[in-house]
Amino acid sequence: MPDTFIERSSGGLSRRQNLRTAGRAYDGVSVEDFVQQLGVHRNSLYKVFGSKRGLYLAALRWHLEHQLPPLAERLAAGADVVDEPGLDLLLLAAVERAPVDVEVAALVSKAWHDLERALQLSPAPTALSAVLGERLRVRAGVRRP
Repeated sequence: MPDTFIERSSGGLSRRQNLRTAGRAYDGVSVEDFVQQLGVHRNSLYKVFGSKRGLYLAALRWHLEHQLPPLAERLAAGADVVDEPGLDLLLLAAVERAPVDVEVAALVSKAWHDLERALQLSPAPTALSAVLGERLRVRAGVRRP
């Protein structure tokens, strides 16, 4: 069993899950995918996280606590982050899980607020919707006209 799982910290395992599934939709990742990608036993995964949703929430929380703040700092400094995949898990959570899961909706709402505050501090303030729209365009591979 991997050391990160033995730690019994949701951070270690959810960090690994997050890195592998940030670009995939919740419904596009099965528990079996997690078991194979993470190298853990199904029973161990359920014992620590309770469910696929539990693992997803742990990964989302870890992402919002550890990966989003540095991204917000770069936004506040005026950096262009549209080529960074750090927004992908948040975008997928907002579009696919927030409408059907109040806990995800609350996490997404707080993250939006934090990013909007960072953008207001930027030397050239930009609307969050513009940043997210550009990231979606880049992610989809759509070139600007």
